[in-house]
Amino acid sequence: MPEGHTIHRLARDHASWFAGARVRIASPQGRFHAAAQLLDGTVLEDTDAHGKHLFHRFEGERHVHVHLGLFGRFFVHDNPPPEPRDTTRYRIIGGARTTDLVGATACELLSPDEVGAIRDRLGPDPIRDDADPERAWAALQRRSVGIGRALLDQKVLAGVGNVYRAEVLFVHGVHPELPSRELDRDRFDAIWTTLVAWLRRGVEERRIITVDPTEVGRPRARMRREDATYVYKRDACRRCDTLVRRYDLAGRWVYVCERCQPPPAT
Repeated sequence: MPEGHTIHRLARDHASWFAGARVRIASPQGRFHAAAQLLDGTVLEDTDAHGKHLFHRFEGERHVHVHLGLFGRFFVHDNPPPEPRDTTRYRIIGGARTTDLVGATACELLSPDEVGAIRDRLGPDPIRDDADPERAWAALQRRSVGIGRALLDQKVLAGVGNVYRAEVLFVHGVHPELPSRELDRDRFDAIWTTLVAWLRRGVEERRIITVDPTEVGRPRARMRREDATYVYKRDACRRCDTLVRRYDLAGRWVYVCERCQPPPAT
């Protein structure tokens, strides 16, 4: 599933390509047909993202909400676009580009109140300027589950996925099983600061790199996929060469170096 920086990048790109102009909207698949008819030929006024949720605001206070889920993807074409795939749920045709959405978990037309309800149930998104880390801290203090589970709870922190979860806990020496409310405030602040930097950099670079380039010996632009992480999908820890432990945690793989991230005392 794409992590938050990917959705913010989509919001930025879609604003650049389509915002402020009248666009053509279609739903070749048919599942979004009624909404597409309402939106076709109207102005896409703005785009926004909160965590893993993308919003397109059209004139008339009509909002399209997209959640890519595991399989969703936007395809981009220069105009004139090719014939759409049969699975294209939501097509936007602008002056120079077209984008097609396929495979998304959610693609729906919502009212402002419905959009507000989605935002209200999400935790703070570290990329957003309005993000309040105090809300995330308070949510963690109410949870006894391990911090590894809590970081993927979008009601605690919006936009963090499996890669950032594994890597930020490694960098700050925190084991995923540490009870959330036992995380001390200084370490929480450091984790928040790191996530803000990583997620914002991910928007610019369109990829996840958590490793300090000095530890690889090459600049970020030349780092390979296998250079980019400390423990995520690695056999051994990049720093100490200890075997990385991988196990299922609430339905998602977690990666941990138990030398650099000692398990909590039992």
